[in-house]
Amino acid sequence: MDINLPKMNGIECVVRLKAQLPRLLVLMLTVYEDDDSIFRALKAGANGYLVKRDAAEKLLDALHDVRHGGAPMSAHIARQVVQFFHRSEKPAAEAEQLSPRELEVLDLLVKGLVLKEVGEQLGIGLETVRTHVNHIYLKLHVRSRIEAVVKYLRQS
Repeated sequence: MDINLPKMNGIECVVRLKAQLPRLLVLMLTVYEDDDSIFRALKAGANGYLVKRDAAEKLLDALHDVRHGGAPMSAHIARQVVQFFHRSEKPAAEAEQLSPRELEVLDLLVKGLVLKEVGEQLGIGLETVRTHVNHIYLKLHVRSRIEAVVKYLRQS
């Protein structure tokens, strides 16, 4: 979904689609990199956020990642999200329950890596990464990578 659409803003479109189809998966693919666009799109229900200039090399992996519960973001978009939350709230106890490996996985997710890249970085298989991500979701009481990243960053 792009943000700049001819008859309706893409973010508003996501809001309307999610209201009718709550399980719909939406990946934003846009040129907009400002905090307002990013956070409005994520709040509207987008499952990921890619900037068009990154799309050629990451789009297929990102689509696969969204379909399997991930929340891919262009690396510099993830950095903006991280910086936003570094200016925010205090820690909660859930992150303390994560294993050292789960923390490594989560740190790489915070940096915007897709599951395949996390596996390559840590030298583990994709299914092992998915298992760690599922454990992270359970321990942090979240349902998506974006929620996990946001909660983790709020606790840092």
